[in-house]
Amino acid sequence: MNCAPLLSRRLVLTTAVAGSALPVRCLASPPATGWRRCAEIVAAIHPPQIPSRDTGVTDFGAVGDGQTDCTAAFQRAIDASHNAGGGRVTVPPGHWLCGALILKSNIDLHLAKGATISFSTDPAKYLPPVLTRWEGVELMNYAPLIYAFGQTNVAITGEGVLDGNADNTHWWPWCSAPKFGWTEGRPNQIADRAKLFAMGEANIPVVQRGFGAASTLRPPFIQFYRCRNVLIEGVTIRRAPFWQIHPVLCANVIVRGVTMSSYGPNNDGCDPESCDHVLIENCTFDTGDDCIAIKSGRNADGRRIGVPSQNIVIRNCLLKNGHGGITIGSEISGGVKHVYVENCRMEAADLGSAIRIKSNAVRGGTLEHIHVRDVAIARVSHAVLTIDLNYEEGANGPFRPVVRDVTLERVTSGASPNGIDLQGLPGAEVSDIVLKDCDLKNVTAGNIVRNVRRLTMDNVIINGARVTP
Repeated sequence: MNCAPLLSRRLVLTTAVAGSALPVRCLASPPATGWRRCAEIVAAIHPPQIPSRDTGVTDFGAVGDGQTDCTAAFQRAIDASHNAGGGRVTVPPGHWLCGALILKSNIDLHLAKGATISFSTDPAKYLPPVLTRWEGVELMNYAPLIYAFGQTNVAITGEGVLDGNADNTHWWPWCSAPKFGWTEGRPNQIADRAKLFAMGEANIPVVQRGFGAASTLRPPFIQFYRCRNVLIEGVTIRRAPFWQIHPVLCANVIVRGVTMSSYGPNNDGCDPESCDHVLIENCTFDTGDDCIAIKSGRNADGRRIGVPSQNIVIRNCLLKNGHGGITIGSEISGGVKHVYVENCRMEAADLGSAIRIKSNAVRGGTLEHIHVRDVAIARVSHAVLTIDLNYEEGANGPFRPVVRDVTLERVTSGASPNGIDLQGLPGAEVSDIVLKDCDLKNVTAGNIVRNVRRLTMDNVIINGARVTP
């Protein structure tokens, strides 16, 4: 899939110069920067075009009694609608038991108010394996609960509920943490995770990275892979096995008005990975891990694919519990650029850092042009802004990350141990960090600033006093 930027495409012309034809490259206008670019990104994103045709799952034998396996009936409805040119596949009120669902082009899976799709906790319901990405490394593994690969115009909409049924008995114990139900002698992901990462570093062909069946690598809830024109709107997501919404190598993605309430291990809310032109707006995140985590692949496998996440706008969201509010990394080897966050509220009793950027000298990656404004934070347990290049392996690698051009404007916080915690690496300093018109209250342990170049504080108030770098 071509994930080239949708903006600033070049037009190549030829003209006669001294009797020869030479190429002349013309730009209609120079690329926009700063918040002007944000407006252009939003203007370029559009919802998928879904035909106005409804297909009901009950017409294909689905029974919403919470006991009948409706997987085949749902899939027949999806396939029939797709073969007829597409449309809405409608799920009426009821309790619908399903295994993996595979969406196709021009399909909107639409859940009416009062509809709950309740997903099986039997791993066999998510076989055969499909191409997926797990913590930034490609493999063949369990199908996500809802999956689409290489499709155009795909959507999940409505006021219904998607329930993954994960808990301390099903899926979550595989993380190997006693907190989530694991006990000695039970299966866990430690060996499979190490095996997958070793395969990625050794550049083993992806088709030979076979997991599933006896694997303990939990599937994400929703994953659209190499898709274009994606919409997830209105639904509520509960009890995910792993990451909740995970678009990978997608272009033109909208996540709007979604409520995510899932407190298990690695229950990130929305993780766009190596995606271009993404709008996340009017969502509520209450998660067991990062609320939003922008990613682009892990280590050698991320560099092999080499596609950044870029042109991402996050606005008007409510972020509650989680490790981080807005996180970039740590699987970020493909880089990230042009991220805009505005008009968000963070109102949690248990939120780590508000804005968190994390990488190391094994991940690498260039992380740049990240802009935040008008964000109100109740309290965090660490820092308002954290940039950590010492994450996990720290400086123990040859791929020095680059972090530059990060701005926070009109950000307020009610309480935090640290105002900012900025830690670059020797030879990989964080640079060009700007805080402007920010007011951080009840900062109990001050700021941490190490290996940082060009830190600017313009009208920054901490504990009632104006501060300078």
